[in-house]
Amino acid sequence: MSGSRVVLAGAVILLVLGYAVLSGTWVGHEPGWYAALPRPRWQPPDWVFGIMWPLNFLALAIAGVAVVTSAARGTALAFLGVLAASIALALGWAYAFYVPHRLGLAAGLLAATALLTWLLLVLAVRSTAWAGVLLVPYAVWLSVATSLAVGYWRLVSPAAAS
Repeated sequence: MSGSRVVLAGAVILLVLGYAVLSGTWVGHEPGWYAALPRPRWQPPDWVFGIMWPLNFLALAIAGVAVVTSAARGTALAFLGVLAASIALALGWAYAFYVPHRLGLAAGLLAATALLTWLLLVLAVRSTAWAGVLLVPYAVWLSVATSLAVGYWRLVSPAAAS
């Protein structure tokens, strides 16, 4: 593996680690507030989140490293750029939802994250099919999470429900 591919793989790992650490920090910001929110009917039990997020971070790191180390350079760089943008939006969601409690903004940020994640999946499948398949649960999870974010916003914000 060339030195530039090692750098790209390192960038993927750093992005995913930063994603996990920062989102975890913001999610734990004010646990009493989150616990008191009315829940959308389709929300899975809390323990599902505890299983899914670490698996999603792991899948994102493995798939990302596979793509950036094996894809054509242009595809690898495009994947890394979309990954960075999707992580920035996901972190924006975590901050907006859990810190200032701006649920409408958070839902919009998460929707954009989900869209970029489906694009990541397409980029991955085109270069490393198994890496794209590995990203399917993450993309589905973010789509479900987006529906939950919208559900929270509608339950909490009277203006959103009308």
